[in-house]
Order: sequence, then C-alpha cells, then structure tokens
Amino acid sequence: MTPPVAKRYHGKAPMGKRKNEHSEKVPVNKTVLAKHSRGPGLDLTRKTSAIKSKVLRKKLKQKEQAITEQVEASARAELLLTEEHGYMEAELGEVTTEYRQRQITENVDITSAAKRFKLDLQFGPYCFRYTRNGRHLLLGGNQGHVAAFDWVTKKLACEINVMESVHDVTWLHLETMFAVAQKDWVYVYDNQGIELHCLKRMNGVTRLEFLPYHFLLASGSKDGHMAWLDVSIGKMVSRYNSNLGRISVMTQNPSNALLCVGDSKGVVSMWSPNSYKPLAKMLCHHQSIMTCAIHPSGTYMATSSIDKSVKIWDIRQLQGPVSHLHLRSPAHRMSYSQRGLLALGMGNVVEVYRETSGDFKPYLRHRTARNVNCVKFCPYEDFLGISTANEFSSLLVPGSAEANYDAYEANPFLTKSQRRETEVKALLEKIQPELITLDSTEILEVDVPTYKETVEAKKKHLYIKPKPINFEPRRTKSKGKGGTAKIIKTKKILKDLSRREMIQTLREEQKATPSKKTEIRNKDYGVLNRFA
Repeated sequence: MTPPVAKRYHGKAPMGKRKNEHSEKVPVNKTVLAKHSRGPGLDLTRKTSAIKSKVLRKKLKQKEQAITEQVEASARAELLLTEEHGYMEAELGEVTTEYRQRQITENVDITSAAKRFKLDLQFGPYCFRYTRNGRHLLLGGNQGHVAAFDWVTKKLACEINVMESVHDVTWLHLETMFAVAQKDWVYVYDNQGIELHCLKRMNGVTRLEFLPYHFLLASGSKDGHMAWLDVSIGKMVSRYNSNLGRISVMTQNPSNALLCVGDSKGVVSMWSPNSYKPLAKMLCHHQSIMTCAIHPSGTYMATSSIDKSVKIWDIRQLQGPVSHLHLRSPAHRMSYSQRGLLALGMGNVVEVYRETSGDFKPYLRHRTARNVNCVKFCPYEDFLGISTANEFSSLLVPGSAEANYDAYEANPFLTKSQRRETEVKALLEKIQPELITLDSTEILEVDVPTYKETVEAKKKHLYIKPKPINFEPRRTKSKGKGGTAKIIKTKKILKDLSRREMIQTLREEQKATPSKKTEIRNKDYGVLNRFA
C-alpha cells in the first residue's frame, strides 16, 4: 500500500493565523511583580463603578494600563541587576569574627583588595565624611589638618592646614565644596582648598550635618544653639537655642530631614527649623547618650549609653526598643550601613553587627592601636572607614553596601558635564524647609481647616446672590396707565439696578481683600528679588 502524499500549500498563511514562536513574552514571576506593585488600583471593569463619565473612565483605564506596563518593565529589568550583596559564611566550628582583614583581603578580587589601605597621620584625632556617591573622602584633624581626595584612585584634591582646631567636617551637595567647623566659625572651602565663605552666625559649632534635598547646612554648637543655612541662596533659615547645653551627639534622619540630638539626660529629641520646640522626644536611656545612628531608610534608630547598653528603636512608632544589646564596654561611635549592618566603636575595638532572625549578632571584629574616634560606612562600597588619633583605615566588610546604585540618585562615575546637570536638576527640585515635619506624608493630606476657610471666604465674597425683587405694581383703573407690558418693563429696570449695586459691592470687597498677585509681589525672596 502506497503512503498518502502530503499536501503542500504554496501560498502564505493568513495574517490572523500566522504565529511567531519568539513573539510571546516570558511570564514574570508573581513574587517579583508584587515587589514592584503600586497597589490594587482602580477596578473600572464593573458597571456599578462610581465613575460614570465615559471620557474620565477612558483616561483612567489608560493610566492604569501605563502603571501595569511600568511595573512589568521594572520586574523584567531585575535581570539586568547582576550584582548581589553577599555575606561571609563561616565553616563548621568557626565564627566570622575570627577572620582578620589580612585573610579577607587575600580572598577577594584585586580591585577590592586595592581599596583596603591605611594612612599614617599625625594631626588627630580625625573625623571624616564620604560623599553621597561614596567616591570622595574628606578628613579633618583636630589640630587643623584638612584633606579631600578620591579614595578609590588615591588622587588628592587638596590638603590644607587651617592653623586652628577642627571639630567637624561635611561635604555639601557636591564634591566641589565642603564645610569645616573650626575653632570660632564655620568655613566653606572648594576642592582646591580656597576659602569661599566664613559663616560667622554659626559660631562655636561642634556638629555639622548637610541635608542634600533641602540644600540646608545644619549645625549644633557648644552653647546649645542650632542653625539651618540655605547654601543655595546664602540665607539663614532658622537659628535658636535648644536649651540642651553642649550638643555633642547630633545626626539627621534621611527620610524626613529631622535632626536627632542626644543629651546628657538620656533623651533623644527631634528638631525642625520650623519649630522652636522639639517635634518629638524619646527617653532612650537613664544615663547620658554617647552616640546615635539612624538607618538609611529612616525606620530604625540605634542609641548607646555610658551604661554599656545599645538599643534599637522603631522611630515610626516612638515606642519601646525593638532590640537590646549589652556590650563589654560603652560604644562611643556608631554607624549604619546601607544593608543594615551596625558598626560600633568601643575604645580601640570596632565591631560590626548583623541582624539575623530579629536579633543582632557580631559579624566582624577589628582591633586598632589607639582609641577609635570616628566610624562611617562607605556608600555603594563594602568598606568601613575608621579613624584614630594617628591613622585612617579602610576595612573590608562584605555585604555592607547596596550592590546596585541608581545613577540618577548617586553616580560614583560622574563626569564634569553630568555633575553640572545633576547640580542644576537638584536646585530645581529643591524641597522647601517648611516641609520638614515629623510625618513626611502630611503633604499628601488635605488641610481641612484651611480648606473650610477658603470655601467660606468664596461663599462670602464671590458668590453672593442678588436679593430677589418682590415687585407688586399698584393697580390703577385709569385707561392706558397700566398693563402687563408696563409691569414687565418696570421689573427689568429694577433688576438692572439691583445687579449694578451688587457689582459695585463686589468690587469694593475685592479692593479691600489683597489679591494673590499683590502677596507674591510683596514677598521677600532675599537674593532672588531681582528675578521676581
């Protein structure tokens, strides 16, 4: 029996039935989608929806579709994030605290090993700061030595001696300018070491902080005064006495830009430039606060006291401590990493703690020759910087930094043109100091009292209805003296007169009430008045 002949079709398949096996997208994992999801959104498929307008429903459907596509694109883009944070894992019978920096350096790649270094200095004790992108380092010695350099390539930007004591240093919005709290006043220098400004209203400063999104340089002084200076226009936003005495413990909350100040009574208070009183107070210890650090997400705060205790607080709830540690000696310096590791400086020992199963356990330990004066984690690099009276060391801490950075937020490889564009964009998006509050979500809510006042004012001034005219003409029996046409004409004349009186009243009320244009014209913008 002969096999049947296969039928051949020499024409093209219709467009509706043609199928490409590579055109279908690979489904995305539901867990990854939930990670990038923005919530359930609006359900516009039901006919019982409150939105009846067809045009509005169509616009909302397009918006929901765009959000869905964006979430899916973000979930698919995770394949491009090849870098992952990883911690050291000890073998059976060993602990990670036994590993020394020499052993860790021998087992990492040559690029990471080159970033492990030590500087021998002689004008300490030293304080230091990293830039937001983690590329540049600023050192300040108590005896007047100030140096700024690219710590990755070891290229020195400037090195000066200010010939007086240095209490704290900080970078401003870019690596081209930095502020130094010297003996009497705060000075601003550029990356060539040239003095740009002398801020005499910030006198006797012991602590400096820079708020990058508000362009505010905040300071705390030895007599308890706190000050906020807008560096973009050179205007002092606020300055008052906190009545706390010498401010030696001060840090900022990155999520809401509040300053957290620890005092000798064991209380941490949160300050804003808009209020002469603290927005919140927390009794953290029964003895004086030694140091304080806040997680980069702004959710947790770690405090230490002279009684050798360290407590972790959830500052969103302002309630009891989440974790409690008891150390061998008091922690004088503290720092949080981007991945939540906590570094503690206790005398001449630095310990790094890692959160495992809701509790903090020792992760690494390093011993120095002298007492540690400053401890800071480097952003986007697995390194911890420590400084003493005569040295600065960069320690390898695997898994401490964020592995993938957002180039629009902080780019370690900025070119000169990108840096210029970043500065302009940051100035355009600058947040006003009036928005610094304890709850940063208040800006999304409706100010009900102000809204009621506005509505009542509009009802009172702009929407006054003319009084109704009850016109009843007098009946006359004279022939040709009355009639319906005459009554209608008289009513129209009276209505016009009433309308003119109402317009005149509204004009007088509007003249008495100052307009928004007048308020804007009379507003003082300081240095920017010439652009108004």
